[in-house]
Amino acid sequence: MVDELLCNTPLFAEITERIGKDAAQAAVEQALLLALGLGSRTGGSRVPRPRAESRPVAGRAVTALPDGRARQALFGALADDRCLPKDVLAELARQADWPLPARARAVVLGAACAGEAPQLALQLTAALGQGLLGTVDTDLCLIVPDPGPGTRSELVTVLGGRVAAIGHSVPVADVASSLRWARRLLSLAPAGAGPKERLVFVDDHLSDLLLLQDESLARALSARWLHPLEGLTPRQSERLEETLLAWLESGGAPEAARTLQVHPQTIRYRLRQIEKLFGPVLRDPRMRFELELALRSRRLLAQSRRLRLRPGRGRALAAAVHPLGLARQARVNGL
Repeated sequence: MVDELLCNTPLFAEITERIGKDAAQAAVEQALLLALGLGSRTGGSRVPRPRAESRPVAGRAVTALPDGRARQALFGALADDRCLPKDVLAELARQADWPLPARARAVVLGAACAGEAPQLALQLTAALGQGLLGTVDTDLCLIVPDPGPGTRSELVTVLGGRVAAIGHSVPVADVASSLRWARRLLSLAPAGAGPKERLVFVDDHLSDLLLLQDESLARALSARWLHPLEGLTPRQSERLEETLLAWLESGGAPEAARTLQVHPQTIRYRLRQIEKLFGPVLRDPRMRFELELALRSRRLLAQSRRLRLRPGRGRALAAAVHPLGLARQARVNGL
């Protein structure tokens, strides 16, 4: 019946593409059971399973909707960037017996957490009221409710010391966005950090992720504002870039010297060289802002490129996560 509907009913085919064939088949089963009087229109969230000791009623073929399949369909619908109609989403949530929260976050677990995923899902469910476990490509992901300010501390308590990225809080219908950026953040994070730095939050790296939203534009921004450095040797350019970014982020030569762990006089000497190259741009607040964006973009693009070139890295999650750098990590790629 599902195959026939897919071939002859465009609207059914469109909905099936969004929610998956398993969910569509389950919905057809439910409709048939209701039409035959074997299911309740106002009862529980699923057609009840017959008890093991009960005898089958002659002429009845009851197929209960398993929890796992219903929850997989709901996870797939929430993780899909295409927005489903509210009534379709509500029906999937009803079948899965998973009350839709007002707001939610995505949690993406590192590969090292794969064996712990069911246990972590239970712990997060206990802490936050409910949790929805699924996969996107090879990534293990959870969708959890975000009831309020205490959510972050609960997540840290359960996931602290593990490799994971936490998406930003969004209305539950937009949780695909939270999931997308959590996956992006974890894929960008370099390996080799200590246990306290393995859990990262999108909330802490919004500007970095925004800069990397379009890598072509980020490269164009860097090319436009950093072209005065093109005539220098790679080492000279690296030193001036790291000095300029540290100065822009910290606001002064002494602070930049502490960030880069060099003598303040070294910073002042480099700043005089930078002023000769960039001229009056450095005295314009808007231009300084653009310069900082360009330098941070170049740093992030270099980090992303190194991760892509790392053997065996590809789309795999890092074995350890380190927060993306700010001023105190200005030495990444010499910036």
